[in-house]
Amino acid sequence: MARLAGKVALVTGAGTGIGRCTAELFAREGARLVIAEIDGPSGEETAHRITTVGGEAIFLQTDVGEPDSIAETIRRAVAHYGGLHVLHNNAGGSTSIDNTVVEAPLDEFWRAIRLDLFGTFLGCRFGIPEIIRSGGGSVINMASVVALMGFPGRDCYTAAKGGVAALTRSLAVEFGPKRVRVNAIAPTVTLTERVRRLLAGNAAMQGLADQHLLGLGEPMDMAQAALYFASDDSRIVTGTILPVDSGLVTV
Repeated sequence: MARLAGKVALVTGAGTGIGRCTAELFAREGARLVIAEIDGPSGEETAHRITTVGGEAIFLQTDVGEPDSIAETIRRAVAHYGGLHVLHNNAGGSTSIDNTVVEAPLDEFWRAIRLDLFGTFLGCRFGIPEIIRSGGGSVINMASVVALMGFPGRDCYTAAKGGVAALTRSLAVEFGPKRVRVNAIAPTVTLTERVRRLLAGNAAMQGLADQHLLGLGEPMDMAQAALYFASDDSRIVTGTILPVDSGLVTV
């Protein structure tokens, strides 16, 4: 039996990369998908890719850092499907202008906080009540290995993702009694198309890649971790920050 049969799953940032891969995997496992994505064409494409192979998906254009936008997306998702069981707060990311705490542009700090931390906060704020009304389920946040280890030159992103990890633990304690599990994935560098372009001819990035004991991860590696948290396979797992990092944290 499909592991997510009968469940409604909302994935933010599902237009490309890890988010798209996760949404497609969830659909193959029987979930009905809500593709929440700020970029219209990529979000539509993900929904189209799912429906053309027999899955169920709708696209709702969403800015996760805007309260009214994510609230309306969740309202429309529940109105369309009748409930919500899985919320994957995947939208996020760093940029090349991130830097040390004394050199990073202040605008970059607030960009990272708004997208990575506030966006996750808002997804939980509006999504968890609907999961409770649906009888319980799973919230999957996206932290990062930078939340678990010292990592130079990414202080804006580190601050945001560290906040996601701390928030995940608190929410697990707060909402466990209401049958809502809250966990987070902490990915390492993952070979999305964007990252492949960054790696090409970049000696510093290649040096980081060489520290991974089992090689760099693929989007499917992160999607499989999300599927574990979304499914009943993890029915007594909550408050966990799971490194999917090829051993980087332990090196």
